[in-house]
Amino acid sequence: MAAHFPTGGLASAKGPEMQTRAVAKFVRVQPRKVRIIADEIRGVNAARAVSVLRYHPSKSAHILRKVLISAISNAAENNGADIEKLRISTIMVDEGPYMKRITARSMGRANRIIKKTSHITVVVEDYEGEKAGRVDKPKPRPTLAAPAKPAAKASKAKSKKAEEETAAPAEEIVEETAAPVEAQVEEVKEEKVEAVEAEATEEKND
Repeated sequence: MAAHFPTGGLASAKGPEMQTRAVAKFVRVQPRKVRIIADEIRGVNAARAVSVLRYHPSKSAHILRKVLISAISNAAENNGADIEKLRISTIMVDEGPYMKRITARSMGRANRIIKKTSHITVVVEDYEGEKAGRVDKPKPRPTLAAPAKPAAKASKAKSKKAEEETAAPAEEIVEETAAPVEAQVEEVKEEKVEAVEAEATEEKND
């Protein structure tokens, strides 16, 4: 059976946002399988949901994507909505009529086969500001260097502080020890000078 996609817009009872819907009827897919996919995209940005469903392997995702694209087109053409500002507000999956078939069994008997159909309704609405759905941000580029562990960083910081504390008293000790050594050297020089002068005076007296 062919799926029907009637267009239409309706005012939301919650606020001034404009809602637009698309309906697919008598779709040859089980309602349970469509509801599994509908739970994944309900409340998500409409453009993002279209791209997600594009690579989904299930048949129900392919059908649901067609209905969603129809709802987006209705909103853009009939209400002049911005495609990037549309969000999926409602997805309803109702059961349609059964198609009864049989498979032959032994002794002239038959087993019943029930082929289910679905009525899929997708409603999109405008949103602004804080009502926006998930927006993917680009991931930061990976760094080749291994991240330093916080414990290692703390230990390095403690070791640096300890080295600084030990280096400062050492400099003070070196300065204190250098002063007496210089005084002793000057005293030795003065004694030598005095000894040389004394020898010179003795030679003159002789």
